[in-house]
Parts: sequence; C-alpha cells; structure tokens
Amino acid sequence: MSRKSIPAEPKKAPFQQVLAALLDEEKSFPPRLLYRFSDLEGNDLQALRSTWPQVSVRRRQAILEDLEEIGEADTVLSFEALYRLALHDSDPVVRRLSVRGLWDYEPTDLIDTYRQMMRQDTDTEVQAACASALGQFVYLGEIEEITQAKLDAVVNDLLDIYKSSAAPLVRRRALEALGFSSHAEVPGMIESAYYSNRKDWVLSALVAMSRSANADWDELVLQMLQQDDDDIRMEAARTAGELELKSTVDLLKTLARDTDANVRQAAIWSLSQIGGPGVSDLLDELYEETDDDLELELLENAMDNLAFTEDLQLFSLLELDEDEALSGELYEGDSDEDLPEEEESGDNQ
Repeated sequence: MSRKSIPAEPKKAPFQQVLAALLDEEKSFPPRLLYRFSDLEGNDLQALRSTWPQVSVRRRQAILEDLEEIGEADTVLSFEALYRLALHDSDPVVRRLSVRGLWDYEPTDLIDTYRQMMRQDTDTEVQAACASALGQFVYLGEIEEITQAKLDAVVNDLLDIYKSSAAPLVRRRALEALGFSSHAEVPGMIESAYYSNRKDWVLSALVAMSRSANADWDELVLQMLQQDDDDIRMEAARTAGELELKSTVDLLKTLARDTDANVRQAAIWSLSQIGGPGVSDLLDELYEETDDDLELELLENAMDNLAFTEDLQLFSLLELDEDEALSGELYEGDSDEDLPEEEESGDNQ
C-alpha cells in the first residue's frame, strides 16, 4: 500500500468485522480496518490470537507491512500487541517484520527472546533482525536505562555471534549493534571490518561508527566520503552527521549536490546536524533549485533541524562563557584564606 493511499482513521468498526475481513481471501483487506489493530487488548486481542494462524501467509505479511507504513505516518497509533503476537509466527517474514515493528516500543521484557531468536531462529534474516534489535538495548544499557547484568548479557551474546561461524549478515548486524557499546574490543572489531575491503563489512563498520559517539573516527569517515561507491558515500555522509564531524562539512557541502539522490539527502541532513558557516545559505540555495517534492520536504526539515542545532550550539557557548566568568570571579585575585571551606578541603584530597 503506497503512502498516498493511507486512509483517514474511520469510525471504529466492530472487531468481528476485522476478523471476517482477514479470512475473506476473495477480497482485499479494507485499508480502513487497519486502524483497528491499534491498542488491541482483552477480548479483541484474544480473538485475533485464535484467528491469526488461519489467515493466509501473504495476508499476514501484507498486514504487517501496511501497519509499519501507517505507524510511521501516525505515531499515536500502537500496534505493539499485534507485533508481539506475530513474533512467534510460523512464517519468517512475519517474524522479521514483527521484530522490526517492535523497535519503537523498546520492549525490555523481550531481551531474552531476542537473544534466543538471534541464536536459534531457523531463518538468517530473522536472526539478523534480532541482532539489530538488541542494539537498542546496548544503547539503553550504556545510558543506564537497563541493569548492568542485562547489558552484559546482551553484549556478550553479540560478541559471541560476531566471533562465531554464523551467517555474515547476522555477524554484521551484531557488529552494528555493538557500535553503541563501550566494550574495549569493539573499536578493533570496527577497524577490522573497515579495512576488510568488502563493501558490506565497510558499510557495517560505518554504521557502528555512527553509533559510537566517538569523533576519533573522523579520518576514516573522510576517506569513505570520497569513495566512488554511492552506498558507501551515503553511509559515510550519515555517519558524519551522527558524529557531528566538523571536519567533514566541506565534503558534505559538495555531496549535497551529488548525482545520487540518497547521497544528496544524507549529506543535507548531516549538514543540518553539524551546522557551521555557509550551511544555512547552501540549504536555502538547494531549496530554490529543486523541484522534487520529497527533497523539498527534506530541505524544510533540515532547515528546521539546523536552527535547532545552532540554538543548542549557542546555548552551549553561553554556558561555557558563564562558567568561565564565574570561575574568574571566584579565583582571580583571591587568596587561599578567601576560598570557601569545603573547596579548600577538597583541594587537599
């Protein structure tokens, strides 16, 4: 279902009508009924649980694909209950779509489920999707939103998968997930992938770099921004923005006019994340030059994001100036006996 065909949310239909439509293979599933899968609970959820296995595989797949699209357009809707139900579907495509659909809900109670599926699912793409999903919990662990024990379990499993004989796709997704981790082994793993001379591994290395919050990758990112391969330039441009690498701004300005649309769009958004002299003028110029509706929308969003970025940078500078001023007021010309008692004792510790 294309984005343009997403219907306005209708008056709530009886759930029995939804179940009947799911089973009616002679007719297309009515788009207006897709909204009834939001916030499922109680009897409706139980009825769907009983009916879901009787629905054709192709329709189960199509329903999840459509819900993903609707969910992106309307973030108020919640299809979490259906995604959880479908997580153990007999069809691997449905399982993979469910894992992907659950990403925004940060379901910490599913950590062990994902760990098990990453290791034991019969489908490589499902295993890879679970490895990717575990990345969000690495991040949550690094910001202390989940326990250290849970974080350690996830990181150790991802490290084991990366070092194992698992399918390359699964190992690459494990590396990308580990990009969020402060584990001592991770930088070396990223470098190994970067220097592998294999495009898929280089792309995964860039993804992992983008999640590391480590600006020391700037020289390697700069090299990839100058590659001939469109996919690598695009991923490098995205990484430059995520790491806010000011050293890449000049190259990103050039890539904002790249012949490849994905490279252009990644460069434009990254410039809005980094900011700097001339970025606002360039975005204005690009806005005047393009007649592509999607790119116009991106540029509008990028200009808004740039304003937010520059406000943050200004606020940080003001805070720094204020801290320096206070520091000067406190210490300039003061003798030791003028220092507050607790600070004097603190100097002696």
